[in-house]
Amino acid sequence: MTHKFGFYNSVLMKTIYYKQIIEAVSSACKKIVTILDREIVAILRSYENSKVLEMMLKNIELAEEENLPICQDTGTVVVFAEVGQQVHIEGGNFEEAIHCGVRDGYQNFRKSIVAEPLFDRVNTNDNTPAIIHTKIVDGDSLRLLIMAKGGGSENKSTIKIFAPTATHSEIEDFVVDWIASVGAAACPPYIIGLGIGGNFEQSAILAKRALVVPLRGVNPLGVYDEMEKSILDKIQKLKIGPQGLGKYPTALGVKILHAPCHIASLPVAINLGCYVHRHCEVVL
Repeated sequence: MTHKFGFYNSVLMKTIYYKQIIEAVSSACKKIVTILDREIVAILRSYENSKVLEMMLKNIELAEEENLPICQDTGTVVVFAEVGQQVHIEGGNFEEAIHCGVRDGYQNFRKSIVAEPLFDRVNTNDNTPAIIHTKIVDGDSLRLLIMAKGGGSENKSTIKIFAPTATHSEIEDFVVDWIASVGAAACPPYIIGLGIGGNFEQSAILAKRALVVPLRGVNPLGVYDEMEKSILDKIQKLKIGPQGLGKYPTALGVKILHAPCHIASLPVAINLGCYVHRHCEVVL
């Protein structure tokens, strides 16, 4: 890709064009709807094969070969954007470029977004608007983490504000009990994102963001890494299994992101991803 550089207030800026963002988002949407993340596929294959896992893996394979959606629910597009403070976007509005990219990318896929949530519920007919979380960071690049989030798994997400005296064991029990209550309703095996701390809305955003943390990565804070492993072990013992048919795995991973919080509160959010957890990263 070609970028233009210019000086703004004596700082070297990189220009990223509106059309580049549209093209990148459109391409990403077409990819994630039809091609599942390789890490998830590898983890699914790592378990002892069963008829149901065999069918799930065959579905993933056929979707990629035939350029068809992995799941009939093609999802809400969620974008975590990290915008370098030395980036200059030229040619149009940044968020509108993302919406245009989604509109283009979903031309041949199911559109799942209604414009007004309660009374009319009329479909926007282009799967927009996307949900965008933007963060300004150091550097001269634009990083987009793009997710197609299914309604079934999203509907089984939750949040609880604990007393600040709550222990890690109480939080683990809350998560495991929640998964037990969900059962097979959100298409297991699950990917489980947890947001701990912040406030009401930040914990939920952290839980969503945790879903795109590499599953085989190690949490840099050891106590949270141990907590992830402990929760995952307890969830596997529920033996809900793939599509609720028992045995293993019930979950493919548990990931925690945390943030500072008020001394009087301890929010914990759970955001579920089904096994068809579609996402990718684009850097401009």
